[in-house]
Amino acid sequence: MSANVVERKVAADLNVDASSDSVISEEVRAAPNNSATVEKQALADDEEIQPDPPVYNPDDDYDKDETRHDTIIITGADAAKHLLPLRDDRQPSLTFRSIFLATVLSGFQAVMSQIYWFKPTFITIQGTFIVIIAYFLGLAWANFLPRGDHLETRWRNNGGQGQLPRWIKIISFFNYGPWNLKEHAICSITATSASNGMASSEVFATQKLFYDLPLSATTVILSTLSIGLFGYGMAGIIRPIAVWHEESVYWGTLPIVKTLQGLHWQQVKNSKPLRYFWYAFGGMFVYEWFPAYIWPWLNSISIPCLASMHATGEKAAILTNIFGGSLPNEGLGLFNFGFDWQYITSFQTALPLKFQINSIIGFLVCYIAMIAIYYGNAWGSRSLPFMSSRLLTASGKTYPISKVFQGGVLNTDALAKYGIPRLTGSFAYGMFMANAAIGAMIAHCILFWGKDILVSFKKTRQGTSDDRHHAHMVKNYKETPSWWYIAVLVISFVLGLVVVIKENITLPVWAYIISLILGMVIGPFSAILYARFGNGIATNNLSKLVGGLLVPGRPVGNMYFAAWSHNVITNTVNLCNDLKMGEYLKIPPRIMFITQIYGTVLGSFVNYAVMISIVTSNHDILVDGNGDASWSGATVQGYNTNAASWALAKYLYKSGTTYSIVPIGLAIGAGAVVIHRVVVHFLPKIRGFSLAEFNFPQFIQYAGYIPYNSPQTCVIFNQLASGVFVQYYLRNYHPRIFRDYSYLVTGAFDGASLLVLFILSFAVFGAGGPSVPFPAWWGNNINGNYDFCPTSD
Repeated sequence: MSANVVERKVAADLNVDASSDSVISEEVRAAPNNSATVEKQALADDEEIQPDPPVYNPDDDYDKDETRHDTIIITGADAAKHLLPLRDDRQPSLTFRSIFLATVLSGFQAVMSQIYWFKPTFITIQGTFIVIIAYFLGLAWANFLPRGDHLETRWRNNGGQGQLPRWIKIISFFNYGPWNLKEHAICSITATSASNGMASSEVFATQKLFYDLPLSATTVILSTLSIGLFGYGMAGIIRPIAVWHEESVYWGTLPIVKTLQGLHWQQVKNSKPLRYFWYAFGGMFVYEWFPAYIWPWLNSISIPCLASMHATGEKAAILTNIFGGSLPNEGLGLFNFGFDWQYITSFQTALPLKFQINSIIGFLVCYIAMIAIYYGNAWGSRSLPFMSSRLLTASGKTYPISKVFQGGVLNTDALAKYGIPRLTGSFAYGMFMANAAIGAMIAHCILFWGKDILVSFKKTRQGTSDDRHHAHMVKNYKETPSWWYIAVLVISFVLGLVVVIKENITLPVWAYIISLILGMVIGPFSAILYARFGNGIATNNLSKLVGGLLVPGRPVGNMYFAAWSHNVITNTVNLCNDLKMGEYLKIPPRIMFITQIYGTVLGSFVNYAVMISIVTSNHDILVDGNGDASWSGATVQGYNTNAASWALAKYLYKSGTTYSIVPIGLAIGAGAVVIHRVVVHFLPKIRGFSLAEFNFPQFIQYAGYIPYNSPQTCVIFNQLASGVFVQYYLRNYHPRIFRDYSYLVTGAFDGASLLVLFILSFAVFGAGGPSVPFPAWWGNNINGNYDFCPTSD
């Protein structure tokens, strides 16, 4: 299809109607023999009433050999060929309006994210929500401002010849034609990247509020750039395996890709899939008010809880530990179902079946292990709460972190007075499994995919690729040179080095270097796994653990260590993900590189400016009090507590201590994969099932996921059921619905639910004024657990 795109576009422009969003593109203008015909036809289109366009057929976006109605999408190669068309309309992507709207939305994203870090209620502004906002802003710009293509057509029809007048060129610069897919994608993706640099402002806020350490302009500017961009340099190095490989799909982003394509390649009046998109959007917008505000019981429907709601004492505690899940750390949420899309999301339904299977098995093990640990009294669990991620005293009360750390340094006398803190058995288990998953991830990538990784780099040197989308990009667009990424890597390192040497952030130079090395080791493996499964391994606490062991008793130094180390990992994954989206949407790689860096840098400095204003104006409320209707220090206080707790890692996790097995999890996870690889070598399949498809990193992560990542457990059954329905039932038994509708409809659900939550946050959740809870009734049990699980009081 790609070889004929321009020719087909010119031919189509000769007979297109005014509603088709066709433009007099540079490709058409470059063909002088066709220009007069195009201009006359465009004017006729403006003046005549056009017949309805033909009914949209999704197959038209594919070449004849690309797809069949009964194709079942299983592998990344299947998705590349049968799910994601190669269509490239050769539209401009980096225009004045795309970068202007990207700047506006990046600023909006950064400002709102930073403000709500200090608010009683947190809101999410990303994904499909940003896509829909950008869509309507772009349409308004293109349709309500003077447009260059219209003015050119009229000028030529009135006898104008030769070069365009300057005034038409100026108007075309600002608004050349219809709002197109590539502009929309650049705007949305750049805006989303604005939150990639927020980690630095979180460190700055905590340092300024809680520690008597100076925060200079040098620290702010240089560390912001270094923390935000180092991972981008790493992404460029691993592109052959993490971006250009056909199995690097990034499944979780496909709903955004399909939504962008649907909004621009289809029209409501002739496209059934797009009509269903807007039906789904409207229906979810009406419905989401109920589970999110009016009727929260809809998110946590538990028959066992309803049957035992009047239980008391020890029996009530056991029932709630097992079946409760509507509130954080309430219980395991077994057989707790819900119907609130904000917790399901298109991300979950887009993940492949192999991921769904590994996570389901992992959750089953997690349920069993948590019950066994608590009721078996492992680590003295029965004397502490069933679920909690806080540091506790021996009696189960909150550990006095603020009294143990003074001026950013550990007070050993206070530590001796209050003793070594304790962890709940469930959280210690979750930490152990999280580290085991990281060890398993590294071993799995090497032992199962190592040969494939080497082949991918070899093919890159030879200039070949199995991914047809990448092959199309190589043929038609200039690739970003590797030295651009290396330059970003080196500059980011030097900027960070200056901060560590010149500024008092309590982080030694050697520890700074180790933090980057840790991120550089983990980042590529994390990106490879994320690319193939659509979901990665949580690595943030490993950075904090290593920092706490290397720089004990220094919470500020630990925060900077973790910010550098973990942001290398997250931004490596983020940029690889965005670069792959760029290939699916046929956006030139150099433009993707520039706009992603632009969005991240812009967002980072906007984050800091907003943060310093809020912290300076509301210092006392954020540090000491519980906040008010406008501001709350709960998040930043929790961040500080977390940093301080990891500064005690030496006392919690060193050899011979109660929780010394937690860091050993890295080796145990890697060892499990070694055994798995040996088994696969001698027994590749069992009854047709390839044992290589079992992924130990994902399984181990979800076998310890609840105490570490999902304290609100009522959402687990909902997510798993939705994922299995889409990825097993629709994908296997209704492949055409899966291909043409599932991503669009779930993307519409995302956008509508996030829009409702955005409105509720300002109207009643306390984001724009005092909180206004919905009146209590049986569907809104605000005086107890929403799922009616009993309390032991």
